[in-house]
Amino acid sequence: MKRLLTAAALLAASSLVAVQGAAADDAALIKSAESAAPSGVASGAAIHAMDEKGNMRTLREGTNGFWCMPDVPATPGPDPMCGDANAMEWATAWIQKKEPPKGKVGFIYMLAGGSDASNTDPYATKPEEGNNWVETGPHVMIVNATDMMQGYPTEAKPDTSRPYVMWAGTPYAHLMIPVK
Repeated sequence: MKRLLTAAALLAASSLVAVQGAAADDAALIKSAESAAPSGVASGAAIHAMDEKGNMRTLREGTNGFWCMPDVPATPGPDPMCGDANAMEWATAWIQKKEPPKGKVGFIYMLAGGSDASNTDPYATKPEEGNNWVETGPHVMIVNATDMMQGYPTEAKPDTSRPYVMWAGTPYAHLMIPVK
């Protein structure tokens, strides 16, 4: 009987450690996601994280109409970002390789900065000849506003310290605006 109780106690302890580990991991993901936007936005935003299979999981429900996603270092996915509902529709269309919604301008914060990405290929996952890899510091993005981007630079190799259009000539063209 004593062995059975010991085994049960060890099993319960290992389950508790696993649950505490998952909660700590979720807390780190939430902290990463919140780093993308001002605290007034991030603190009330829904927090979503993508697993290694690309499935989304809600870590926290939101109260202000914004969403945030954490950095996922083990994947080529996005850096921490927060956006409004229109930006989520745009991002979903981009990820699913569908046409973005018409007439819905969106706003995305990436105040933690952005690691390397192609300025010309929305689906590039690594630097390759001709895909114009860029590094962008803290910035905000205006998405799904093609008509509003007239006059902004559309070069393949932009000066990332100034506003420019990323993915120009694609349905996912968006205005990148550095903030620091």
